[in-house]
Amino acid sequence: MRLSISKLSLCLLVALAVAGNSCAIRPRLEVRSAEFAGVKGRYSLILYGCTYFNDLRTLAILDREGDTYTIEPYAPDFDYRVVRNLPAQDALKRAESFARGCNPDFMVSRLSVILTKDGAVAGYELMPLYRAYTYGESDVLNTYYFLDKNKIIAFIKLKHKVKLIRESGFGSRGGR
Repeated sequence: MRLSISKLSLCLLVALAVAGNSCAIRPRLEVRSAEFAGVKGRYSLILYGCTYFNDLRTLAILDREGDTYTIEPYAPDFDYRVVRNLPAQDALKRAESFARGCNPDFMVSRLSVILTKDGAVAGYELMPLYRAYTYGESDVLNTYYFLDKNKIIAFIKLKHKVKLIRESGFGSRGGR
């Protein structure tokens, strides 16, 4: 049986829609700027990336302990590690050290709160910011959080423009 290109395209589109990631149709959770002093309680610290020197796909996530939700990166297990049940200040110190230690172009960290659909705090992300002249901008990652039952799935991607700069060799030290 021969399928025309349009029928084949339609079949592929339907297959992708059925087998695709269920998070794609769920609304994104809100992420907004936060103050370090506002972080209280206990957290699981998710250390994502920093799998090699100069890894730009590096981010720390603080997942609030004892709430309904768990945060999990959409990534293989070897791309991140989790340190459980840390007091807020210890989690923040470890997150800051992690963010600072992977890339020589690190400048400062930005803390953001991850809010559930009803406005409760699910956790925080600590994003390293880099020298803008090196990568075209200081914020090199796109992060998205989607709720899937009681799990918050974190999607972490290098911005396309930054990826192009790195692949072209114009970003300092090149790399992935």
